[in-house]
Parts: sequence; C-alpha cells; structure tokens
Amino acid sequence: MKTVFHNAVVYLGGGQFASAFAVEDGVIRAVGSDEELSNLPADARVDLGGRFVCPGFHDSHLHLLGYGLALDGVDLAAHTGSLAGLLDALRVRLLNDPPPAGGWLRGRGWNQDYFTDAARMPDRRDLDSVSTAVPIVVTRCCGHCCAANSRALALAGIGADTPDPAGGAVGRGPDGEPDGRLFDNAMELLTAAIPLPDGPALERLIQRACRKLNAYGVTAAQSDDYCVFPELDWRTVNAAFEALDRRGELTVRVWEQCNFADEGRFADFLSTGLRTGAGTGRFRIGPLKLLGDGALGSRTAHLSRDYREGGGRGFSLLSEERLNALVSMAHGAGMQIAVHAIGDACLDRVLDALERAQIESPRPDPRHGIVHCQVTRREQLERIRDLGLQVYAQTIFLDYDSHIVPRLLPPELAESSYRWRTLAEMGVRVSNGTDSPVEPPDALRGMRCAVTGRSLDGTGPLHPEERFSVAEALDSFTIRSAEARFAEGWLGRIAPGCAADLVVLGANPFETPPEELHTIPVEETWLDGERVYGK
Repeated sequence: MKTVFHNAVVYLGGGQFASAFAVEDGVIRAVGSDEELSNLPADARVDLGGRFVCPGFHDSHLHLLGYGLALDGVDLAAHTGSLAGLLDALRVRLLNDPPPAGGWLRGRGWNQDYFTDAARMPDRRDLDSVSTAVPIVVTRCCGHCCAANSRALALAGIGADTPDPAGGAVGRGPDGEPDGRLFDNAMELLTAAIPLPDGPALERLIQRACRKLNAYGVTAAQSDDYCVFPELDWRTVNAAFEALDRRGELTVRVWEQCNFADEGRFADFLSTGLRTGAGTGRFRIGPLKLLGDGALGSRTAHLSRDYREGGGRGFSLLSEERLNALVSMAHGAGMQIAVHAIGDACLDRVLDALERAQIESPRPDPRHGIVHCQVTRREQLERIRDLGLQVYAQTIFLDYDSHIVPRLLPPELAESSYRWRTLAEMGVRVSNGTDSPVEPPDALRGMRCAVTGRSLDGTGPLHPEERFSVAEALDSFTIRSAEARFAEGWLGRIAPGCAADLVVLGANPFETPPEELHTIPVEETWLDGERVYGK
C-alpha cells in the first residue's frame, strides 16, 4: 500500500526541507513538494495539517534493558532534592508495592549534589532506616556507584575483609566496615547476589522501555545491555530481543553494544561467529563495548590531574593489558569497538589501544569510537580525528555538568573539554544520545542543551562557541547516529530508499526559541511506516 503524506514541514536531514513524501512497504519512495506528489498514484493520502515531521530520533548510546529495569524500580530522580525525600520514596514503595519474597527493593536516579539536607551520598545506615529485613540497593543517576543496606551487604557477603576489586572500591567507615557505598566494579559484588530475571521477565522490561522510547520519538537505539545483569549469559539477553523481534513486538531498532570485560566471555561470543552487523530484523549486533572509567559525578572518571574537589584522580576500570587484549581481539575479528571514556587519562589509554590495533592489523573504516568523550586535552582531539574515530556524545550531560565542571576540573582541563562541535568541525562523526537511564531518553532535551550550550535551568554555557545549530542538533540525533552503526544509506533521513521511521512534532524546532526546544511535544512516532506511538 502506497500512502502520500502532504501539507507538512518535512525536515529531510542535512538542512533540507520538503512538504510531502510517499511511503510504501515501510520505505520512503518519493519526496518533494505537495504539487510534485499530487499526481503520484497512491492508495491513501494523509494531510498532516502543516505539522513538522523529521526522521525518527536515533539514540546512539543508552541502556535499553537498564532503562526498563529503572522503570520497574523507584524513580529516585524525582526525589533527589533531599536525602530525606529519597528515603521517604523508598518507604512508600515498600509499603504500597513490596518486592516478592526473596526480591530486592531497587531504585535509581539519586544525585547527592542536589541534596539540600545532606552534603554526602546515602549510606548503609540511611537505607537501614527504611528496612533491615528487605535487601535494598539504590543506584546513583550515573550508574557508577550505588548504596546498599545491611541486609543486601550480608546477602552479597560483603564485609570488613572484602578487598577492593580491580577498577572498583568498597566504601568504608572509620572502623573499616563497609558503609554500603560501592563504586564501579565493586558494584558487581552486590549484583551477583540479586536474583536474575528469566526470559519472559527480560522481554517485559525491554517492551516497557521501548514503549517509553517511542513516546519520546525514538525509533532506533544503540544499546549496551549485557552489563545490566552481569551474571546473566549474553545469549539469554539476545534471545529476549530476538523473541520480541520475531513476534513483531520490538518497536525500536536495536544495535547491541556488546559489553564484555574479560577475554574469556568475549572469546565465547566470537566463537559463535557473531560479528558487527549480524542479524536480520530490528535486533542486530553492533560493536564490542568496553567501560574505560567511571563518571565525573561519582569522582571516578580517570583524570590526568587531581580533582579540585575531593582530591584523587579517579581510576580506569580495565588494566592496560586487558584493554589492549580486548581491543586487539575485537579489531582482529572484524568487530567495531566503542569505549566509554570520560576522563582524559582514560582516553590516553583508549587512543593508544585503538592506534596499536590498527597498526597491527590495518582495516578500512572500522569506525571505532569513544563513548562520552567529555574531558579532553587539545592534542587528544587531533588524535581522535587522525584515527578516524566516531564520538558518541551526550549533550544532555550539559544539564548537570555545567554546574559541576567549574568546581571539579582543573581550569586547564575544563578549557579543552566538552568540545563536541569542535570535533565535528574537524571532520569527526559526532552522534548524540542520552545514556538512559542516566538521563531520560529525550532527544529534545539533548537538543536544547546542544543549541543553547546551557543546562535546563540556564547555567552556563561552558563554551559558547561549542553551541550547535538546530539543524546540527537534529542531525546529531538522526544522520550522525545512523553513521555510527554503518546505516547512513537507509536510516537517519527522509529520502527515497530509507526506512519510514518518522516523528511528528507539535512545533517546528526551527521556529521555536532555543530555550524552549525541550518543551516541544512528540505527537506521533512511526517505525517502518507503522505508527507505534500517537496521542
């Protein structure tokens, strides 16, 4: 069936516009003016009433399964104004919707920098005031640290004699006893004790997340899912996505960023023959995803200089030997690689590893990339360009980081950091994402921060010259993200031959004040020419 959509403001991508387009069998067949398509044979014609249409939003880095899990738990982002408010939210959930026998009470989204009644992270004693019988774990918004109550620590066997794992730290009180706070790789000591979901439970979490993404206008996502339940076999995660896809119930195109932290598990994955691009439907294998360091908010991003507040330099989560081994394995096997690097010291290691792998085994356009790429030195920007790397930016991070960068980073690092537009001007592919559930999967919020350079409350800009144009911001969530997954020929644009993945907005971003971009409503979301969300 061929349908012509007309009387619209159609953003094609790359700064180009039209007013009409035709869709057949889930594919864009023609684009032009109302007049040009008025005589095109069609089975149906849809008058869009002058509304704004653009390619479906494509989030180039998030955690879809993790977002579903966060939606299942207590939304602590809505209660992070105070420590007391956080604890009250947990008490309300425990009273009204307690976990089943043997289950855990989980929450995510707190940020101690927003507490008005305490200048610290929550600890074991705080959570014990909610319950000492039910295990409780609450994860910081960044996902790089958590706090657990005494019951959870006991179930995980975490005590005074528990050593800090490589790439992680167990928080301790003056008496040497664990205070309930766990940082980066130490969090896995706790997650190993949490009951694992089965296939149907995974499918439910994925579907719940997809429905929310569709409501935000998201039709495609590059998603890191294997790390959400580290003890769960990656095959089980793949099977859940594939089952939904077979039944036509996967309403987001997923490019799996395959997270492996050790050579054994990754070798097992490679032994099955899976490589970047494998898959036929809406679930496909993407790059090897590696976690290089922590985050700024938890003071675990690995810097080359001391933090101005709190001291220390953070740490890398992988030894140089393991990082080099995993990068070489993936590159040699023909896999794409995407590495989380927030601190500049971590980025040095990552750039060295990627450069070494390419020298050892040259490949044309492997399209390896840096996820986040926040704290950078000038010479590192040039190395990223010279290595032909992709950068997976999250401009929504300016909402929080605009507040903390001036007090956390040494001035010489702050000056050369968050240089995403500079990288784009240097010829680097810079896509955009939200890192959800770190932030809501809301591309329009990310666009607002990209265009203004400021936080949502107006703080900033960190660097006025780094502000995106509206077209650049839209393209970063569409064309550039499609490039990050080698899909520029069929995703990210409204053009003949491209998938009919579309978003209908309630206002024209090009005519909306920059400070109001995030208030534009998503009215309809279409995937393969079928509406998957509509008011």
